Amino acid sequence: MGKKSELKDFDIVKVSIPIKGISPLIVHKFSEKMRKAIEDKQQGVAKNKKHDIRNPEEEVELAKHYDATNTWEGFPASGFKASIIRGGKLIGEVMKDAQTSIFIVADCPETQLVRIYGESRKRTDMVKIGMGVADVRYRPEYVEWSANLVIEYNAGVISQDRLLQMIRAGGYGCGIGEGRPERTKMQYGRYDLAV
Repeated sequence: MGKKSELKDFDIVKVSIPIKGISPLIVHKFSEKMRKAIEDKQQGVAKNKKHDIRNPEEEVELAKHYDATNTWEGFPASGFKASIIRGGKLIGEVMKDAQTSIFIVADCPETQLVRIYGESRKRTDMVKIGMGVADVRYRPEYVEWSANLVIEYNAGVISQDRLLQMIRAGGYGCGIGEGRPERTKMQYGRYDLAV
């Protein structure tokens, strides 16, 4: 007879945890137009030689994440989860255990978004898009922002105190969105507990 597996307790708990931004949040949803341009390039579709005249305000609007009713702006629940899981690694948690024990409940199930509270404004940045090639990006930026994370977690694997530590570590060192510390030398998208 084989070795008996030991299962950890299965104790699902749902909590609501308010967070606040400690640095501006920059978001950049891939618009349908951008997706089509990438597909066309990959499929060798001829490109019109004339450059489209850009509309910065429209580009900012297309870069926002909206809920299914188009009434509020948000950020993907998966981005918050990734930040918290990475924060767990920073404090010694096993990433795979955390990944399968923590789930962010989206405020809009259809779009899988967490609502962002705060006003967005147009941000203009120069970005590198290749060797020696630069472009201008127009994106929404939330200078002051907050969110309420509804989290389901397995308390048999991770305690609530440990979960709060993971959120703080993820918000401090990883962040969310464009220009976050985990992916760049910049410091955008950082957050902390609001309590």
